[in-house]
Amino acid sequence: WFPYHDFLNKQSATIVGALNEEVVVMNSLTVNLHLLLTSFYNPYGSKNKIIIDTPCFPSDRYAINSHIKNNNLNIEKTLVELVPENDKNYLENEYIINQIEKYGDETHLIFLSGVNYYNGQYYDIDSIAKKAKEYDCLIGLDLAHAAGNVKLFLHDWGIDFAIWCGYKYLNGGPGAPGSAYINKKYLMDRNIKRLEGWW
Repeated sequence: WFPYHDFLNKQSATIVGALNEEVVVMNSLTVNLHLLLTSFYNPYGSKNKIIIDTPCFPSDRYAINSHIKNNNLNIEKTLVELVPENDKNYLENEYIINQIEKYGDETHLIFLSGVNYYNGQYYDIDSIAKKAKEYDCLIGLDLAHAAGNVKLFLHDWGIDFAIWCGYKYLNGGPGAPGSAYINKKYLMDRNIKRLEGWW
């Protein structure tokens, strides 16, 4: 029994711009995404949409689709995909902001890559997070291609949750554990919906 999560929290937090207590090293990326969606995706009334970037990493898309279905919602009506315009292969920040303004009142969660796996675009996360909060939208990030690759400031940006793996830019190799971030403001909420286990 090796408590790697205790040994690696400080270093992991530094890499993603988080407080030590906001980060844990555990599981794989998709397992962590399922755990966090269980807690953070709680659609209600017309506030049920999820905004994602495209191309979205396939396993993220599968996980998100499953949570939409498990909440008895229609994927086509619930999922808003940000698609590059004008034959470009990247998303302009103005377009992302405009889409949040367009769908914000109906959006519960915005889930984006920190760096898009397909085209390498590093999103302007700070401005996107600020716009998300204007519409009372939660914001989560997949940092699989961002952690260890670009500067991140999850706590200062007010990101609600994030996930990443350790085998890409963190050079962990096959089987390296993933990590999860939860903003400190949620850590003492005993009423948050969650799947519980050893911890």
